[in-house]
Amino acid sequence: ERAERAAAARKRGAEIANAVVNGGELALERIEHSVQRAATERDEVQARRQTREQALTGVRAKVRELTGELEKLTDAVHRDEVLRAEQRLRLETLEAKIAEDFGIGLTDLVQEYGPDVPVPPSAGEMAEYEAAKERGEDVTPPPPMPYDRDTQARRAKRAEKDLSLLGKVNPLALEEFAALEERYKFLSTQLEDLKDTRKDLEAVIKQVDEKILEVFAGAYADVAREFETVFGVLFPGGEGRMVLTEPDDLLSTGVDVEARPPGKKVKRLSLLSGGEKSLVAVGMLVAIFRARPSPFYVMDEVEAALDDTNMRRLIGLLEQLRDSSQLIIITHQKPTMEIADALYGVSMQGDGITKVISQRLRTAEEEPVPVS
Repeated sequence: ERAERAAAARKRGAEIANAVVNGGELALERIEHSVQRAATERDEVQARRQTREQALTGVRAKVRELTGELEKLTDAVHRDEVLRAEQRLRLETLEAKIAEDFGIGLTDLVQEYGPDVPVPPSAGEMAEYEAAKERGEDVTPPPPMPYDRDTQARRAKRAEKDLSLLGKVNPLALEEFAALEERYKFLSTQLEDLKDTRKDLEAVIKQVDEKILEVFAGAYADVAREFETVFGVLFPGGEGRMVLTEPDDLLSTGVDVEARPPGKKVKRLSLLSGGEKSLVAVGMLVAIFRARPSPFYVMDEVEAALDDTNMRRLIGLLEQLRDSSQLIIITHQKPTMEIADALYGVSMQGDGITKVISQRLRTAEEEPVPVS
């Protein structure tokens, strides 16, 4: 029984072992199947994971790209806002400067100087037109030109270049301008005064010239008339006259003397003898004395170069002058002394002392009277 129980126990153990083996094999088979299925699912999951990671990488790259574009757009928007703000500030500054410098609003400025308004000719074109007009050429004024931005930009560039050539801005220019303007006003006032004074002087000069012409014409006519009379006395049978060098301009004319002694054909004074020249000169003086008498005359040896005959003729003229004037004559000629009312002389005595003596010729017997 014990053996049977042992055999039965072994049999049950074997059956249990077989059952366990069969169950283990079945479990192993199921486990292997599960492992294979899990591996397949794992591979699928890994594949999906890789796909999703690739998609995520693409999405992240797209996000980075879009983020960069967003940053660029944000920067561009910020720059545009800054530029718009700067433009607004610049426009406000320009409007204020225009209003301050020119006293005109932006609307009026655009209406008068906007791109739709024709551009007037430049200063150079107008200068050429004025120069041609002054030369007498048949020219027409240059017409206004349509606004062209490039052309006006070049003009502005040339203007800026010309402005730069003027040098640095002088901060004291306004003060200097004010001083120069005041100086200019002062000089302008002085100039106007000078012009008025010049007009007054020209009027005075005109009056003086008219008076000179009147006096000279009258004096010349009187002296010329007297010279012909005196010349006839000094040169009986001769002919003498006075001639104006420029009869049409009495202010600058000269006076020539023509003298033709009797028996001669010459009229030029340079061809006369020394005595004749002296006598003509004395005759000219006597003619002036007779035309414009004076209270007294002083003459120094006017008859020194004359012979006795011509001296007697001159003495006759002097006697005529003595009727209306006093004559003081320095002479060494006795005929001249004979017609004098009084004689004054200088004499040196034996002691070397000079004395002045006078003699009134009332009678020939009167003694000389010393004059101290």
